Amino acid sequence: MPIDRARARREIGATTRLALPIIAAQLSSVGPNVVDAILAGHQGAHTQASVVTGVNIWVLAIVAGIGTMMAVPPTVAQLDGANRRGEIGAVFHQALYIALVLGIVLGVAVWHASPLMGLFHVVESMRADVTAFLHAIAFAAPALTVYFALRGLSDGLSMPRPSMYFSLGGTVVLAPLGYVLMYGKLGLPAMGARGSGIATATVLWLELIGFATYVFLHRNYRDLNLRQRMARPDWVQIRQLLHVGLPMAVTLLMEAGLFVAVALLIGRLGETVSAAHHVALNVAQVAFMIPLGVSMAITVRVGNAAGRRDAQGVRYAGLSGLLLVLFTQLFSSGIMVLLPTQIAQLYTSDAAVVATAAQLMLLAGVFQFADGIQVASNGALRGLKDTRVPMGLTMFAYWMVGMPVGWYLAFDRGLGARGMWMGLVAGLTVAAVLLFARFWRTSGRADWPADVGSDPLPFHT
Repeated sequence: MPIDRARARREIGATTRLALPIIAAQLSSVGPNVVDAILAGHQGAHTQASVVTGVNIWVLAIVAGIGTMMAVPPTVAQLDGANRRGEIGAVFHQALYIALVLGIVLGVAVWHASPLMGLFHVVESMRADVTAFLHAIAFAAPALTVYFALRGLSDGLSMPRPSMYFSLGGTVVLAPLGYVLMYGKLGLPAMGARGSGIATATVLWLELIGFATYVFLHRNYRDLNLRQRMARPDWVQIRQLLHVGLPMAVTLLMEAGLFVAVALLIGRLGETVSAAHHVALNVAQVAFMIPLGVSMAITVRVGNAAGRRDAQGVRYAGLSGLLLVLFTQLFSSGIMVLLPTQIAQLYTSDAAVVATAAQLMLLAGVFQFADGIQVASNGALRGLKDTRVPMGLTMFAYWMVGMPVGWYLAFDRGLGARGMWMGLVAGLTVAAVLLFARFWRTSGRADWPADVGSDPLPFHT
């Protein structure tokens, strides 16, 4: 299509304004993981490896929750774009039912997740502390999923600032609370990994209470009919939300599961290598929050355009967001390549851990661009509610390419942790190519269903 430069600039500006507070919220949401890793790292490699191994298992619950609740922003955005705000409250009530049930299921799963360590041969010395962390944080799963439902509502309305404020506030509270419980201050016993889990769970419940109070009292949400009597479960609407949300959850689990599997496999190489891997992975996760935040903004912008039945606007929204992501990834990649040792030293004073982490961070810098392209393309496809095919594409890229390549290089070729990270590079690259091609093809379709924008159903099945 011919490029309308003025329209492209307007779209980039609109996406940037929407994305900045979402990015801040994403960075704040991953803040607890950073705080946990830093506090644990200065207690030693053992505590650090135990906590971050537990965090990586907990991440599976996080992505399952956020993935399923990602059905909320495009649904809300399309209703908002079609000037049907009065229907949003009823949809949100159904999302709450899903969030509550999902939270309970995830909490039980996290409590019983210890066998994963045996499956991946994590060293025996770490297992008791990892289990203690998981048992403590499992109680926060319902708070996590309901919080994501609230966040999806607010973000879908192009009001991402509340998410930013409450996520940032939670991180600010976690730092001193985690320090007190992990190190045993103010007369309390030192609880190490267990203390980290208790502190994180407490903060997640506080964030939920604050966000829920804000949404149900603030004037910006009054016309959504949220405060009316809770609607009865509507199985048709619940199925529609799950039809969109579950493939998103599986898609995120495919990527997060790959990283978690890599982490657990590296756990068999010993505490020092495991701690180094987790330092590099934590840095990569923080960097990933930036393109993920842009991706969430892309979802809303594409959803708004779809609600207006503006086919050209869909493509402008997706490509403008992709351009922004490439810019952010240039910055992230440069930092990792130029300052790997200095970054690793923020997490630990163990020289061996720092040296290994710095090597892995160079590989993280390499895959920043592929990671950015795949998450931006996925965000655009979510705005179109095109989720099932992307699920299959990511499953293929991560588990049929990334994991086999990583396993071969790490264990058959003897490259250890570096080999597993090379597998990550391969998987993310294939995902980037396939997902971008899918968006380009889908956004160029001229035969969208006539009810798109009037009925919050998926574009594609």
